[in-house]
Amino acid sequence: MADKTFNTPAGETIARELMVAYLNTGTAESPTWSPFGRRTTDSSIEFDWGEETIQDILGVTYTTMKKPVMTQTFDPWNLDSGDAAQQKIYKLAVMEQNAQALSNQDVLIAHFYNGNTSGGVFGERYSSCMVKPSGLGGEGGGNMDMPVDVTYGGDRTVGTVTKTEGIVTFTAD
Repeated sequence: MADKTFNTPAGETIARELMVAYLNTGTAESPTWSPFGRRTTDSSIEFDWGEETIQDILGVTYTTMKKPVMTQTFDPWNLDSGDAAQQKIYKLAVMEQNAQALSNQDVLIAHFYNGNTSGGVFGERYSSCMVKPSGLGGEGGGNMDMPVDVTYGGDRTVGTVTKTEGIVTFTAD
């Protein structure tokens, strides 16, 4: 993978909507990337590095860490019949209660702020993510919500993401 850098003007902050998580609502061979989080107002990827600090018998402190466990929560996530990612998760969770399928989802993170927007931006695809709804409902008189927790897992493949006329494509390095 060629070195990618932030593609935004120096001195400007980067807009949050330039990092998008996509659920594969197609097949592994022919993915259709549908975005997570329509109507979700705040969502961040959290990194748990599994750090450990020890002190040896000489009083010297050492710290180590592991590759991170990455999690992301989409809450609220208002139900919307036009949201393909939500439709898939609702079917697997509510209608089928298929824990095995929910623990084996194909998810892509597109970093549209990192790379050349005409030649592709940095992307990372995770082959076996857990996508777990944590509730279903909402306040009376309000919207129906289905908050979802994602734990990124399986094989991590990095590559390039392009978006043309709304169609997202991932190409592995």
